[in-house]
Amino acid sequence: MKAQIITIGDEILIGQIIDTNSAWIATQLQNNNISVIQILSISDKEEAIFNALSNSQDQADVVLITGGLGPTKDDITKQTAAKYFDTFLQRDEKVLQHVTQFFEARGKEMLEINRQQADVLKGCTILFNQYGTAPGMLIKKGATTYIFMPGVPFEMKHLMNTQVLPILCKQDNTTYLAQENIIVGGIGESYLAEKIADLESELPAHIKLAYLPTLAFVRLRLSGTGSHKDDITKETKEFGSKLIDRLADHVIANHDTSIEKFLIQKFIRHQLTLTTAESCTGGSLAAMITAVPGCSAMYVGGTVPYSNKLKQQLLDVKEETLSQYGAVSEQTVIEMAQGAKHKFETNYAVATSGIAGPTGGTPEKPVGTVWIAIAGEKETIARKFQFQNDRTINIERTRQLALFMLWQLLVKEHQIGIDL
Repeated sequence: MKAQIITIGDEILIGQIIDTNSAWIATQLQNNNISVIQILSISDKEEAIFNALSNSQDQADVVLITGGLGPTKDDITKQTAAKYFDTFLQRDEKVLQHVTQFFEARGKEMLEINRQQADVLKGCTILFNQYGTAPGMLIKKGATTYIFMPGVPFEMKHLMNTQVLPILCKQDNTTYLAQENIIVGGIGESYLAEKIADLESELPAHIKLAYLPTLAFVRLRLSGTGSHKDDITKETKEFGSKLIDRLADHVIANHDTSIEKFLIQKFIRHQLTLTTAESCTGGSLAAMITAVPGCSAMYVGGTVPYSNKLKQQLLDVKEETLSQYGAVSEQTVIEMAQGAKHKFETNYAVATSGIAGPTGGTPEKPVGTVWIAIAGEKETIARKFQFQNDRTINIERTRQLALFMLWQLLVKEHQIGIDL
């Protein structure tokens, strides 16, 4: 089964909000063996909506549309859809009753504009929205099924989980998807491609390899399609194993995850603890870690000693070290990591110090100079990096490389493998 996702809203096109709906929907479809062939964001204009619906017909088996179902004048999805499907809007009494109860429960007056939420496409299947006032709608044209959902993320997710996915999973699907994800670090994308070029050339036409690089890591994704689920799963996994064997020194994880989530799981499994001491990253590394549920089992907390005074007070960095070598130096960042580990009684500590920019650089230490140190159970490692990007990218590179160095030392001291 092939699917297309359409998100409607000027706020997406101008960057006012990020389209998280499409990413979430695509993940759910993939988990249910439904291939996404296109994701499209369009404006709240009749022509754009009409053309998007028309262009998707017979190109996909199912088209999932979010947004534009609200009661205000700028929400014209239903009116445009009625024109495209050559039908009209009619008020559904059950939906109207729900909308009425929705307002009564909140002690609010319901206006006529709110009643219009109960207007649905004549001939559609109504997808009841328990969490909001805009119902979903399912309607077919030709060989394509169109499903309209509200753009509010938690309402859309509720409809997807309770109604849309069960409907789609009941339909016949003769094509199965299999995926293998491998996360590697310490090797650039071009060098990586050269290292596995012969393996990539061996891939059959029904298995594709994608390179998904970040500033410090590369995710390799093998995607296989076939008519027999067990066969394509086995074949895709076999090619994944070949890649892992070839890239053994660089492989961090052999499944779909993030580096921070992977490290947290390893720390918890081995009953290890971590603290952070961030100068140039300003607490953003701690934010990455604490965004992962369950991190409290291994992360005790961190400090942001931006000034030299706090480096001394919180982490016992020596005044003479700062005077002789400066805040951005190997000596200082090592003392930061070791001081944090000692002060907060953890197994590991990460420290960062650098000149993120755009000002503050010197001929000896230009903008983009960064030192990272990891204090472990047996040793402390430190590395200097010279970035040449803007402040935001310098900070992002620093925190990703800090996690990579933490993984390297963890593997060295605990012989931690990739399997969970």
